[in-house]
Amino acid sequence: MELFRISFLKFGVVDLVDVLLVAFFVYRFFLLILGTRSFQILIGLFLVFLVGVAAFWFQLEAVKWLITNVATVGVIVLVVVFQPELRRALAQMGQHRLFRFFFRYQPPERLKEVVKGVEQLASRRYGALIVVEREANLNRIIETGKILNASLSSEALVTIFTPHTPLHDGAVVIRGDEIVACACTLPLTQNPAFHHTYGTRHKAAVGVTEDSDAIVVVVSEETGRISVAYDGILNRGLEVEMLLPALTKLFKTR
Repeated sequence: MELFRISFLKFGVVDLVDVLLVAFFVYRFFLLILGTRSFQILIGLFLVFLVGVAAFWFQLEAVKWLITNVATVGVIVLVVVFQPELRRALAQMGQHRLFRFFFRYQPPERLKEVVKGVEQLASRRYGALIVVEREANLNRIIETGKILNASLSSEALVTIFTPHTPLHDGAVVIRGDEIVACACTLPLTQNPAFHHTYGTRHKAAVGVTEDSDAIVVVVSEETGRISVAYDGILNRGLEVEMLLPALTKLFKTR
């Protein structure tokens, strides 16, 4: 089915779907790398591309030779440079609801590690603030803390939030299967409903979820009570047995 024609070029429904698919994947990729070092590298590559176009336009033979030879290994370089982002994109694709329609959904292993860690923290009444990144990039939060890039485990979470240790203040940020940063500062909610009855940890948990799609698990150091924040909502007083189903549901409905 032809939608319109430009000179001798035909543009049909298949072409429209083709363009929309490419635009969607490019948009999702930009969301993944926005604000990261990879985004700066991408800008640099785009500038190199512009130089290449200028070289071919003005017949700059030396520059053309250099660009042509670099381009032969460019694909391999791109795969190496953007390997973390490509891995995250494929992982998120596998967790998309379209795929979960055909396959029974299983909670990611990282959620089980978070729950195990929270159970130990709550039993010891160690205060904790655990931010789990979903699709929205949290680099602005990560930059306020200490970069770890450590494998996610319940033991690591307990170690970080043990009182009087150097990194126990602030929040940890989990991206994929890694604790990417700790001792991070979160924005406090400005919602007046939380001003008088909630502590700083809970206000911070709500604040970051108002600005992103992150999920935050809070453990109160006074009571050991577990809370979960998402979309500016705070669900308080969860029993540890209900935490994994609650987190699984939030990820499943993403």
